[in-house]
Amino acid sequence: MGVYENVKKALQDVVAPELRALQGEIKRLDEKVDSGYKRLDEKVDSGYKRLDEKVDSLRNEVLSEIKRLDGKMDSNYEKLDEKVDSLRNEVLSEIKRLDGKMDSNYEKLDEK
Repeated sequence: MGVYENVKKALQDVVAPELRALQGEIKRLDEKVDSGYKRLDEKVDSGYKRLDEKVDSLRNEVLSEIKRLDGKMDSNYEKLDEKVDSLRNEVLSEIKRLDGKMDSNYEKLDEK
């Protein structure tokens, strides 16, 4: 047997089985990495879902508070309108009273 044949046989006997074993190990590691990616994707999806739920909950709370404040402001505007109307009526009434008093005083002046 020649040197070439001896090297070829050594490669087939020693290196080839090691390469097959390494290929099997690589395949196993690929599966393990794929499994890890899958678990990571599930955790990320779960995290996004929880985050979406929290954002939706916060959005609902904010909208509810805005509606409450809108109602309160509407009520305050109504009260303010009532107070302004009341004050306007008081001022008009006072103007009419003073106008009448001035007319009376003018009449007295005209008489004198």
